[in-house]
Amino acid sequence: MIKVTLMKKVLEGNEDAAEANRQRMKDARIFSVDMMSSPGSGKTTILERTLDALVADLNIAVVQGDVYTTRDAERVEARGARAVQINTEGACHLDATVVGEALGDLDLSDTDILFVENVGNLICPAGFELGTDQRVMVLGVTEGSDKPEKYPAMFRRCSVVLVNKIDLLPVLGMDLADFTDAIRSVNPEIEILPVSALTGEGMEAWYQWLKDGLIARREE
Repeated sequence: MIKVTLMKKVLEGNEDAAEANRQRMKDARIFSVDMMSSPGSGKTTILERTLDALVADLNIAVVQGDVYTTRDAERVEARGARAVQINTEGACHLDATVVGEALGDLDLSDTDILFVENVGNLICPAGFELGTDQRVMVLGVTEGSDKPEKYPAMFRRCSVVLVNKIDLLPVLGMDLADFTDAIRSVNPEIEILPVSALTGEGMEAWYQWLKDGLIARREE
């Protein structure tokens, strides 16, 4: 009973902080995305290619979550984004409080799109809202089509899944329909965007989704 009570308090505190982050970014007219995945899905590579496509026209910032190192933050900074690194030093997810602190290190008045690249994990990040407009899951085809059924909470709490590394489907002898069917079995309403961060296939649809989100935010 004590553990349940403590967890409830942690989640309630996180929800309050998430709502504060949400309002803060809404006031600044920022479109924000929490990007989640398992390690090795290609999440940072997708961000790099996204920055290459959009950073000339839009001001983009990234809150980078990793257990240790600043390597991914350095990668996105090299592509022209402003980055704030959060090292969790063992924690398996970001929470709204630390993201709120990171927002204080950014000029929100000069930001159009903000990405939060969460810690690579298919369990913990799903339970902690950060206050972003959308939550996006990256699933590499190399991970197998059984992941949605094994980790349903992650897929149920996202609005979009980027099925990455589709260039490898012929090599793996796998069918894209297997992935889409598995995802829709746990979340029939989710939007699925098959992409290859390596070749660029399908990425235009992702860029347009981001632009549409920003337009909607500015029209509010």
